[in-house]
Amino acid sequence: MARRTVKSSIFLGAFLALVFGFMAIASGIQSSFGAVDVKLVSIEAPGLGEITGKLYAPKTATAQAPAPGVLLMHGYQNDKDTSDAYAIELSRRGYVVLAIDEYGHGSTTVGLTARGYVNHQVKVNYGQDSVADKTYVNISGPTRYKIMVNYSNLSFFNDHYSKDAQGNSIKDSSMGGITAYAALAAYDFVDPTRLAVSGQSMGTWASWTVAAAYSGATDAAGRDISPKATVLQCGELFTDDVYDSAKIKFNNVLLLTAKFDEFAMFRDYNRTVTADLPQSALRSGFLGVPSSQAAWDTTYGSFADGSARRMELLYTNHRLVTHNAHGIAMTMDWIDQATGHTSPITPTDQVYKFKEALVFAAMLLGLAAMVALMELLMAVVPFFASVRQEQLVRSAKAKRGWAWWRGGVITMLIAGLTYPFMAQLGHGLVPVPESVFRMTVGNGFITWYVLLMIVMLVTTWTAWRKSKKTDEPLDYYDLGLATSDSPSRFGWGLLGRGALLAAVMTGFVYLMVWACEKLFLLDFRIIWPFLRTFGAARWAQFGVYILFFAAFFVLNNSKILAQMRHADASLPGWRGFVASWWHNAVGMAGGIFLVILIEYIPFFAGIGPGADLLFTSTFGGPFMSLLLVFFPQVIVLSVLCTYIFHSTRNVFVSGLVAGILSCWIIAGGSAML
Repeated sequence: MARRTVKSSIFLGAFLALVFGFMAIASGIQSSFGAVDVKLVSIEAPGLGEITGKLYAPKTATAQAPAPGVLLMHGYQNDKDTSDAYAIELSRRGYVVLAIDEYGHGSTTVGLTARGYVNHQVKVNYGQDSVADKTYVNISGPTRYKIMVNYSNLSFFNDHYSKDAQGNSIKDSSMGGITAYAALAAYDFVDPTRLAVSGQSMGTWASWTVAAAYSGATDAAGRDISPKATVLQCGELFTDDVYDSAKIKFNNVLLLTAKFDEFAMFRDYNRTVTADLPQSALRSGFLGVPSSQAAWDTTYGSFADGSARRMELLYTNHRLVTHNAHGIAMTMDWIDQATGHTSPITPTDQVYKFKEALVFAAMLLGLAAMVALMELLMAVVPFFASVRQEQLVRSAKAKRGWAWWRGGVITMLIAGLTYPFMAQLGHGLVPVPESVFRMTVGNGFITWYVLLMIVMLVTTWTAWRKSKKTDEPLDYYDLGLATSDSPSRFGWGLLGRGALLAAVMTGFVYLMVWACEKLFLLDFRIIWPFLRTFGAARWAQFGVYILFFAAFFVLNNSKILAQMRHADASLPGWRGFVASWWHNAVGMAGGIFLVILIEYIPFFAGIGPGADLLFTSTFGGPFMSLLLVFFPQVIVLSVLCTYIFHSTRNVFVSGLVAGILSCWIIAGGSAML
């Protein structure tokens, strides 16, 4: 016991030292090692609430020598720190950068409903729709569904798009960007005549709206404060008759297009992004040249009069555009030319990747510290020591060969093939009370989880009944739900102690994140928001959704780690752990990997995204693009669950830790109504 205590203490201390060391270096990169002041700001949205932002102000920017400024806006299910790659690279080159949490995202208190909605949907690029062709249709359903299918509707469009007969309207498609742009322009260390705006995905519609709102605008001193450049990271294009081009001018627009974009509207509703796509009427019209002259990676027009246009093709997918080195380099060069700014740092000299890697490593080390804390608590605290159960050798219950693979394949197929349908259905249409269930993506996950829980309960009950006819019937210990000394009784006391231990472990991680945010203005993430602190509203939502997440992961761990345990899991030491882990990973993440293959193999083959081909674009988009961040998350959870289960021999601690972490990710990152 003493040896285990010392070992756990050493690991805990080492992991914590590395976490804060890595985060300190990452913070240095974020601030260009003191050359840029980085701070959180709060901007009042009159009558709505507060918009939160992160301001990057180079120390060279002063009232006497104001610097050009850039407003950054993130995509759906992201937050201000998703813009950090652009913010870091722009600020170290002398730009003042304001990255905001848009309505319903991050720490902004204004809900997603402030954007507004209408009771119609356009199913092609705007300006190419018609009622006769049924590409402009009336819709009904929950408020969140109307909001999500209205992202392409912009508040500066004519009434045909932005209002409906029932009195609904698109109120502010800038998602708070108009208010934030005014705040950026008002800083005395910012030159309001040299401003730019950029957004990704949902943020591109917000960027169009900000640029339209400030087209030809002047400040109190009579200075032209219209954006001198607009950079769209995966944006939609419109025909000229959609907006009043005589009154609205968009200066120097750069469109960054992902070759493998999962969202149909950003591919102009084509299956794939092709070499000749610029020659379409929509794209050549945007470029302002005849279709025969339109091409990728070519600048048309002039920066001097604001007519510069360019479409850059990036060989990446939708989510990764935010951290694509080529796209960032093009943006640096484009905004430099539009604002007349010069920097000794070349566009290709980029450091954001080092910050990203350090923060990711710190997150993994933070989770490792959590496990070390668990071992320490079980070694020195008698209350938690009783959570660890003895291993009962029941060789007849373990599986190998086809007996294991049969269950593994069935598990993969059920999870994978139900994911696109149930997640997307819950995301938009499941009629839950929206004043209670305010997390849009959270609703998709709990809908999928409820179906899987029903399947797990039915199959467990069936196996339980069948086992009663054998010499070794299943008991609660075999399901990971009981103590080793009372295997035939459900372990209510074990559940209570395990729940408290899981709460202490994840609370410890929350304290680490809180400290890192306070000390370094950084949370735990890799490109995508994973573990971040949140305010009262998101805490309340965590309380609503945790019941579903906790129940799902306890049942999931019972099914995969306990009932489907492989015979090789009993091997000693690391051999047993690795053998157990990869089998558990197949069960937990195999279905997700299957959907990834279905989605991307035909996409990379040049045919189109699998979900669009098999199920129509209704089941593509958000939840398919989430796969590339969801899959690594589940792989990490499979490692944690396997280790914790091997250490405790019950599924309460492992399942509840996984449930709390997963719910935390959703509650911190999901858009909120």
